[in-house]
Formats: sequence, C-alpha cells, structure tokens
Amino acid sequence: MSTLTSNRPYLLRAYYEWLMDNYLTPHLVVDAYVEGTQVPQQYVKDGQIVLNIISSAVIDLQLGNEAVEFSARFGGVPHDIVLPMASIIAIYARENGAGTVFDLEETSVENDDIEEEVMLSSVEEHAPESPSDDDSSDDKPPKKRGHLTVVK
Repeated sequence: MSTLTSNRPYLLRAYYEWLMDNYLTPHLVVDAYVEGTQVPQQYVKDGQIVLNIISSAVIDLQLGNEAVEFSARFGGVPHDIVLPMASIIAIYARENGAGTVFDLEETSVENDDIEEEVMLSSVEEHAPESPSDDDSSDDKPPKKRGHLTVVK
C-alpha cells in the first residue's frame, strides 16, 4: 500500500487563494526551528514568526509541495525566505482571523523496508481496570495549550 502525500500544501494553496479572492491579507505562522527553515532570526519570537504573504509584500511567491519560497524585505533589508511545509503552523487573515491551523505532522521518513497498512479490526470490550495504588486520580494526560498568539 502506498503512503499518501501530505495534504498541507494543497490546503495551504486553497486557503491562500480563498483569502486573496476575498481581499484579505494572508499571514503564515511558522515554526522557525524546523530544519531547512530560512527566516530572519531577529524577528523570531518564542520560536515562531508571522509572515505577511500578500502579493504586494513578497516577490516570486512559490507555494510548492515541499516548501513555500519567496523574497521579502524586513526593515528594508531583502531576505530570501524558505519555509518547508512541516514548518507552517497556520494560515489566517489579518483582518478577521479566518483561516486554519494545520495538524502537527511527523517528519516524513522514507524507508523502503517498512510499509504500513491501515486496517480496521474489531476491538473487544474490556472491563474497566481497578484503580491502582498510585496517587494519580486522572489517567488522562494534561491538555496541551495552544501555540498561537493573537497578532494585531
């Protein structure tokens, strides 16, 4: 069974086009520490950078399947920006926040020796386990906090 490619580049292009068609300003939230990410580090805050990718703010925007690439000026200094798809956390409109946050994807590792098959199987119903001797009253892991910040 062949593995599916990531849907992130397709969704990113669709949201970008939708935001532009509605005269909104698309912004990308990027994890600046993902390998291969090239952004001006002086603008990175808490490991993330927010980039305005409206056509008038960037030059040669390419929304490829592997990465987003463009040139832009930061403080008047031109920079070549490279954003691997794994580094893109969200795309949203500056004006109203419309957009999406992408699921975290594990980095793709290609290994010809390992092939995963997705199969459905029935699960037997088990009686609930008796409480253990530990002091923990809740077996659920704590909820993770959101990693996006409001940009005005």
